[in-house]
Amino acid sequence: MSKIKIDWDKIAKPEPVLTRFPSRRSVVYSSKGIVSASQPLAVEAGLEILRKGGNAVFNLNRPHELAADAAVATSAALNVTEPCSCGIGGDAFCLFYDAKSKTVKALNGSGRSPQKLDIEYLRKRGLTGSAIPLTDLNAVTVPGAAAAWVDTVEHLGSGKVTIADVLQPAIRLAEQGVPVSEVTSLSWQLSESLIKSASPNGDEMLLNGKAPLPGQIIQLPHLAQTFREVATHGKDGFYKGRVAQAIVDLIQSNGGVMELDDLANHKTTFVDPIKYTYADDVTLYECPPNGQGLTALIALGILENLQELGIIKPLLEMEHNSAEYLHVMIEALRLAFADSLWYVTDPEVEHIPVEKLLSKEYLASRAKLIDPLKTNPNVVHGNPVNSSDTYPISGETHAAISKAIMQGFPQGFGTAAIPKECGFTLQNRGSGFVLDEKHPNALKGNKRPYHTIIPAMATRGDELFLSYGVMGGYMQPQGHVQVLQGMLRGYTPQAALDSPRFCISAGNPGAGEAGSVGSVVEIEEGIPLETVEKLREMGHDARQALGLARQVMGRGQIIQKLRDPSGHLAWAAGSDPRADGHASPQI
Repeated sequence: MSKIKIDWDKIAKPEPVLTRFPSRRSVVYSSKGIVSASQPLAVEAGLEILRKGGNAVFNLNRPHELAADAAVATSAALNVTEPCSCGIGGDAFCLFYDAKSKTVKALNGSGRSPQKLDIEYLRKRGLTGSAIPLTDLNAVTVPGAAAAWVDTVEHLGSGKVTIADVLQPAIRLAEQGVPVSEVTSLSWQLSESLIKSASPNGDEMLLNGKAPLPGQIIQLPHLAQTFREVATHGKDGFYKGRVAQAIVDLIQSNGGVMELDDLANHKTTFVDPIKYTYADDVTLYECPPNGQGLTALIALGILENLQELGIIKPLLEMEHNSAEYLHVMIEALRLAFADSLWYVTDPEVEHIPVEKLLSKEYLASRAKLIDPLKTNPNVVHGNPVNSSDTYPISGETHAAISKAIMQGFPQGFGTAAIPKECGFTLQNRGSGFVLDEKHPNALKGNKRPYHTIIPAMATRGDELFLSYGVMGGYMQPQGHVQVLQGMLRGYTPQAALDSPRFCISAGNPGAGEAGSVGSVVEIEEGIPLETVEKLREMGHDARQALGLARQVMGRGQIIQKLRDPSGHLAWAAGSDPRADGHASPQI
């Protein structure tokens, strides 16, 4: 009899992902379509919709035709395969490159606060903090993803497929069941107790009362039914009828004030993106506020002015991820967050001086606050507005071809509360409001909060260059800047994502007069300890992010448009090694 003993329990529940040895990935290329996402089955869902259009979809005059449809199919499938990160109970934002007009369009699919919710009501309930707690159901704003999916297909899609066609892969996955991936399983396990306690319906998203382990198959029949109602009735299938009633019943049962009219009155907003052109050639596009994309643009502008003013030597002459390089990147982003945590709110309710915040004069003044040798301990928001202007004076990718759509929950499953027989959790985006009447982002009824979800898109001249995103709360604009700088060094999409990152501490907008831009900066393993020590000598509270702590670095996807010397079009894609997914081409 063999003396070897196998620990089958350990095999069934292996060592957590991100603590083991690293691996490498190659760039994925395609001459037709390509999809990159954090879940392989979600990638396949997008490819399935791309195939419905055939090669004509990628005619050089209209290469965007089915991209929007495929992106929604991927997003819906992610709700099944990665419900901890995104879903129909959350919100969605979209950037879309129209190859015919060579313009970028944007869609804001975030929801608003209940009409009857205000700071006074929360104070009467005994809430004393600066923000709504993440698990309080008053933090639930109207989920905007369902409307965003329908509007994207109807207004930006090919017209060759319907929302019912687009949702079919996700419905099939939810009904038949999916094997759970490693990173997703870890997030599920960490949220298991919250799912059980957040509502009476936790079993709808558990496997025999437990979070599923890697490789275990979970079915989500109630989620499939929710998708079917949207497929059959469009937006009314979510914002009216059974699903809407279940949402309202759950929220009101826990002291919330959301009503059926709040859901029925929800609408997606088509908006103009905001942008910044860097080095006279590369233009980065972001969704406008209430999203935090402004943070990335301000940081990029500060970095450009640092170089043009001669405060630092060109970034491309610095060693990538050296202490010198990381220092200025960190300082630029800290200043950018100080501004965005103060100014970003719902532009339909409060004026936001976006143009002035991105002006050459203002960005240069912010750049002059950076010392290339040491950190600035007093980071506060600036005042770019002239006295004649009116403004408040007082103190969440998935990419498919030329389309970027981001959706998600802050803090894992959001509130983790599940409306009865609906199969999804409700987000907690209202925690992004500030409970201070004098703050621009103060909570009011029927208002959109500061939102972390941001897709990104970059052009060279008027041609598409990159469609990308980096998930992960306040890491997202930081990831956008770091990944873009990597691409401008000539990194491939995969190398730009593989490269170790940093994450500065930018917390809730309501934490203090200038927002909570702290001194802590997490430095991912792969960057030498000597570099971390040098940052500490410069005044940074720099800490190594090892193993599971690397999750704070977010998870990104990139699709790059290429054209060879003969003029042939191709796509190059990468997928973040910190997630479960990959990129895959259409054949």
